[in-house]
Amino acid sequence: MQATATESAVQTRSSGRAKGRFNKFKQYRMLFLMLVPGFIFLLVFNYVPMYGLVLAFKDFRITSGILDSPWVGTKYFHKVFDDPHFYVVLKNTILISVYKLIFGFPAPIAFALLLNEMRRPLFRKWVQTVSYLPHFISWIVLAGIFTTLFSLDGPVNALVKAFGHAPVVFMADERYFRSILVGTSVFQSFGWSSIIFLAAIAGVDPQLHEAAIMDGAGRFRRMIQITLPMLAPVISIMLILSMGTILDAGFDQIFNMYNSQVYGVADVIDTYVYRLGLINADYSYSTAVGMFKSVVALILLLSVNRLVKAVGGNDHTLW
Repeated sequence: MQATATESAVQTRSSGRAKGRFNKFKQYRMLFLMLVPGFIFLLVFNYVPMYGLVLAFKDFRITSGILDSPWVGTKYFHKVFDDPHFYVVLKNTILISVYKLIFGFPAPIAFALLLNEMRRPLFRKWVQTVSYLPHFISWIVLAGIFTTLFSLDGPVNALVKAFGHAPVVFMADERYFRSILVGTSVFQSFGWSSIIFLAAIAGVDPQLHEAAIMDGAGRFRRMIQITLPMLAPVISIMLILSMGTILDAGFDQIFNMYNSQVYGVADVIDTYVYRLGLINADYSYSTAVGMFKSVVALILLLSVNRLVKAVGGNDHTLW
């Protein structure tokens, strides 16, 4: 009798939960409907193409197609690790990505903090608008602009000559090319990347600042001791996401700016895969290289997420 009553209570609770979920779905049905295009986009352009990863384990022949091409196991992965040029592009990818992370990650945070301290709203909006503009300019256009700026007859070399030095072919000199890549990348992205930090700053409780003002804290001290700590969860999440793309050194930028003179310092995994796959038609090998990059990115993402979780707790992580 008691068991029957217990089962009945469990069924009642389950029915109540299901009804609650349905009511919640009904209440937010329009929001769920708005998610559908995003899911379709994700499915079509991110998940369906994963089927092509089998090429890394097959000796792909165009005439046979993916299904009828013979399996070769890990042959192309062994070829990747035996290829000396792979280690060159891996080193370039890591160095360029780390430089971009070191100089590019703090830039939007500092910009958002400084922008938040501006007193004049009109000037603040003007600065915001100007800083966002480079994000909307294609790297094809930006590469043309930077190539002109750093050309022998460009303004940078005019400045070099004004100080009595010989002009430098910056875009074809391995000593300067990585610095140009990092600097132009920060220029193009820092304004747009600051939006999420500005949104987080807008959510900071103003009573914290009011209490600090009553205690005699100045603007700089409040920025360092109130605003910046309140940004910590967003900063850690953005850092985790950045680690997931650590091996994406920026194909669009590098492809449009590099040349054969700087392959030694600028050829990265993405440009290498592009040349192997689309120019040399070595699809299986290029897929193996691309898959290696994805696996490393996944490991980095999981590792940093776990590390941040251990240090800062669940509020600072993705899951």
